[in-house]
Amino acid sequence: MASYLLQNIPEHLASLAVEGTHKPGSLTLASGVWIHAAGSFVLEEGYFPLREHDHWVWFVVETGEIMLRWDQHDLILSSGLSCFLPWGNKPCAITATGHVRCMWFALDGPLSALAVRKMGALLHMPLRQNALPSQMYLAKQIIRVIVRHSGSSDATYQLQHLLYGMIASHRGQPVAMDAMLSHEIAKVIDTLRANQYKDNFSLAEMAAISRMPMETFRKRFVAEVGMPPLSYVLYCKMERAKEILREQNISVRQAGIEVGMQDPYHFSKQFKHIVGISPSDFMKQAALPNATIRGVSRREKKKKKKKYTP
Repeated sequence: MASYLLQNIPEHLASLAVEGTHKPGSLTLASGVWIHAAGSFVLEEGYFPLREHDHWVWFVVETGEIMLRWDQHDLILSSGLSCFLPWGNKPCAITATGHVRCMWFALDGPLSALAVRKMGALLHMPLRQNALPSQMYLAKQIIRVIVRHSGSSDATYQLQHLLYGMIASHRGQPVAMDAMLSHEIAKVIDTLRANQYKDNFSLAEMAAISRMPMETFRKRFVAEVGMPPLSYVLYCKMERAKEILREQNISVRQAGIEVGMQDPYHFSKQFKHIVGISPSDFMKQAALPNATIRGVSRREKKKKKKKYTP
């Protein structure tokens, strides 16, 4: 089968690869961003070049481990790790170290770059990101829907709903693994967001907000959100830190303080562990003209305004 993403799919694995395309409806077109295509595939140990593509592609490893080489950048992605592949003609390939299963979807529309930014990615290079369990669940739903209705607009509103669920989940807004979060868990997540993750709630404090015993709360949180409460808080803090470092002209130390981490060493260590590069390296990459939507980052605009103010 011809694939949007892979140049070649081994014949004996072709039956394990599924994908489809979406024809957006009129209201979806008016929204400015939609899912163009989506799919999943299984690979064995080997080297697999990717096709040039003209959309940003969200890519995640469901099981196994790969090395993704994009231009001169190498990313090790294991289960639950994702990235956005920039559009263009940069050489890109996957080296699988064994049996792996991957999922992906491609974004289209004039606001697709903004959606990529809202999901914490850089526009000019892949950046390692944790995929929340809710995002893994939503990605599976996207693939099922788009394969079932490939080439048509029959499920255009359902796909928009799932796409906005992906973005909402990434932005820390309550999204459950199935249906909706309970009132108790949604209340905790809303409280975490209220002060933009500056607060450092303990497990006991979060349980008190939910008005549940601590162990009951922990189990309910994991069941509904898909990960432990403290791991979820750290994930949200790092995503907020990325937004601050990219959009505001502040130091790494101050960025850490803004997400409730007073020790700059601890903040930098956690940031690099989750994001894959240090906060200072992230700032340098985010300041490059091709990392932004309009060619100049907000940080650079602030510098220019200061420079030319009489």
